[in-house]
Amino acid sequence: MRKIMILAITLSLTVTAVSCKKGADKIGNAVLNLGGEAEANAIIDFNNNFIDSYKNTSKHIDGVLRYADAAVAKAKGEKVLMMPLVLNAMDYTFAKIKEIPSGFKKDKASVEADFIIYKTKKENIEKKFDELKSYINSEDYKDDKGAKAEQIKKELNADADAFFTAGENLMAKIKPATDAAEEVVLKDHPMKEYIISSKNLMNSLDSVIDLLGRQYEGKFNEAEAQKKYDEFAQKVEANSKLDFNVKDPQYSSKKTQFENFNRNASNFLDTYRKLIRDSKEAGKIPNGDIQQIDSSYETVLNSYNSFVR
Repeated sequence: MRKIMILAITLSLTVTAVSCKKGADKIGNAVLNLGGEAEANAIIDFNNNFIDSYKNTSKHIDGVLRYADAAVAKAKGEKVLMMPLVLNAMDYTFAKIKEIPSGFKKDKASVEADFIIYKTKKENIEKKFDELKSYINSEDYKDDKGAKAEQIKKELNADADAFFTAGENLMAKIKPATDAAEEVVLKDHPMKEYIISSKNLMNSLDSVIDLLGRQYEGKFNEAEAQKKYDEFAQKVEANSKLDFNVKDPQYSSKKTQFENFNRNASNFLDTYRKLIRDSKEAGKIPNGDIQQIDSSYETVLNSYNSFVR
């Protein structure tokens, strides 16, 4: 169940992973309580860096917990053909977060408190993972019959729970400020219409992923899945019908990326229809289908990020 839960969380990350920061004039404090472009950009930078860190670290932690499960089994004498390969966390953006932006105003202290927990648990997990690898590689489990492996696994699970709780709290707290910051920087942006529409599409996709994550853990509900499909299909159709007509040469080349984003969103619908059909027959969402949805989601997300950068 641990792996399934984290898969669902991982799928739902970074709906607004990259926000557009160009084309803004300075605006006073009266606008959304932000002090203008500089303060808005600081919030957007924090949002982008944190969510990218959270996404990549979540996948890494998923691997660590799978390794811990196998480590306990091996230490207890069960047959484990191969220990899970845990890739290094490609978390290059975490180091870019130097401080909590002042633009969070009254929420800054609360954001900072959750971020400290996030950072601490992230570091704890890495240390305990290294300790567990040393224990397994040296075959120290032959001395204590796996007792240490069980203890480390218990600690890893507790730290992972705290990590994800802090991460979800941060996501919820920084979103309103990020949305406000985007309104500031998009005030006169040549691509405002297309960015807002595309973001709405991604928000709908996030809702789809959240539903499928919950149904993957539990019972497949065709009516709910179809309703979300229809809602997302409407967003894809609306976005695809927009005629990208930006004259500014700085952004006119974005037309190809906008079309690619819409094409990938349409391809996601193909994958989604297959999942609904297969899940209806099986009575649950098959592993292969959720993996295909995950891959298709990543493709849509990456093309969205490329478009708005």
